[in-house]
Amino acid sequence: QALSEIEGMGGRGSNLREMRVRPLAKRRVDMHSFCKPSGFQRSPYLSARGNFANMFQGSTEEGYKAYHADKYDEDKNPNGIINFGTSENKLCFDLMSKRLTQADMNLMDPSLLQYPDWKGHLFLREEVARFLTYYCKAPAPLKAENVIVLNGCGSLFSALATVLCDPGEAILIATPFYGGITQSVFLYGNVKLVYVYLDSKITGTSTRPFQLTVEKLEKALQDAQAEGVTVRALILLNPQNPLGDIYSLSELRDYLEFAKRHELHVIVDEIYMLSVFDESATFHSVLGMDRLPDPQRTHVMWGITKDFAVSGIRFGTLYTENQDVANAVASLCYFHGVCGPVQHKVAQLLRDRDWINQVYLRANHSRLKAAHTYVTDELKTLGVPFLNRNAGFFVWIDFRKYLKTGTFEEELLLWKRFLDNKVLLSCGKAFECSEPGWFRIIFADKTHRLQLGMQRIRKVLEEREQEILAEEKEQPCQSDQDGKADSTDEVIFVSRHQDPICASSSSLGDLIGLLQQQMRSSDWLQKNTAEQFA
Repeated sequence: QALSEIEGMGGRGSNLREMRVRPLAKRRVDMHSFCKPSGFQRSPYLSARGNFANMFQGSTEEGYKAYHADKYDEDKNPNGIINFGTSENKLCFDLMSKRLTQADMNLMDPSLLQYPDWKGHLFLREEVARFLTYYCKAPAPLKAENVIVLNGCGSLFSALATVLCDPGEAILIATPFYGGITQSVFLYGNVKLVYVYLDSKITGTSTRPFQLTVEKLEKALQDAQAEGVTVRALILLNPQNPLGDIYSLSELRDYLEFAKRHELHVIVDEIYMLSVFDESATFHSVLGMDRLPDPQRTHVMWGITKDFAVSGIRFGTLYTENQDVANAVASLCYFHGVCGPVQHKVAQLLRDRDWINQVYLRANHSRLKAAHTYVTDELKTLGVPFLNRNAGFFVWIDFRKYLKTGTFEEELLLWKRFLDNKVLLSCGKAFECSEPGWFRIIFADKTHRLQLGMQRIRKVLEEREQEILAEEKEQPCQSDQDGKADSTDEVIFVSRHQDPICASSSSLGDLIGLLQQQMRSSDWLQKNTAEQFA
């Protein structure tokens, strides 16, 4: 759609007539989420593809640029933007800086300054194989020949999409999902995403909000095929970003069996596998399964960016038993390689099992849990529902009651209001969430920034709540049941600041809020309406 709008805009006098694409259907990626064709001025220095890449941006990029232009600093810029939008772990700089500057890290061997095997130096791939064998609980030792090293998982998504799909073909992915994947698979490979839309309702086979089921996968695939879209693969994020869900072994097996039936590749992103910070939650890696339904079409990604709190070190690794895929991806490593000295440092880090287990993971999990508890306690005080999960750096928050009409336009306005108040969040549209009003907040930050950031969030929400109440006084009293998330153990509900219905119902709202903490399903609300209580 966006390409057709800039037809004739191509640089150097060319146009896009030869690059026409059919209008993207509902389940295809909507490029308008990321592009801004209106008022866009083409550059004469760029090709048509270059112009398109130039305008490929959305709220995530806009907020990221604003943050870098006005970063919060406790001393130098106390009124700057606090970044709760970028998924980074800022809790372990002390541990990582100390470990990465120890003597064993500083080798400068001649081989590290020369061209490596494009898959990565053998010593590093062997160490990655041992590391994944141990932490993924693989039933048999993993092999270095199946390991490929690139400069980050974004590069891996791009390379895999390019070698598994032809231009215009597609990959299945459940929404909401980390939106950067769209850019990774599209800008180089011109590969689209087919959305498997999930929602917060608890119905049928869905026992938790935003639950992925095989039935939903089947429907999305059938709809895409009916529209003439060729789907080549399925992407699974485990733990899931932004939900924080961890798939059970039975769920993973069901998803992989579905893919096998339809001869789909499965790309499993496990980049948060060591960031499960509560003992009550157990992560299961695909590499730990006794038997893979289709090992030649199963490809697992991991990197140190998240789990080791070093997003500035671009390192990602792919494990695949399919040597054709491995060799094809390796040919692209020429463009996405990791420099020799960094490969040495990463190998040293991964082999230091005692430090990882006894020092780093213990401290990291403890700090993540404390930060998560602080933010979720603040949300409870505000009366804001959220998904209560124990993996990753994020909380998926339900701000739907702060939207008057429940549209994505309103969601964007609320996002901009947060940014104007110097706190950067990520809105649901950036993750292609099907329901307006959900936001992601990153909690893996220092206490003083969490406190100030939550103060700024509270200010925006309280102002917005007063505005809605004032508007409700001027309009007939209406109840919007769609604005409420399902009341289940999976979503935490609290008593204060319930959905604005009308001024006279505040006591009723408090009563409902107290009851919501104890109810197990929304069926109770259906049988016992507010009118009956009144």
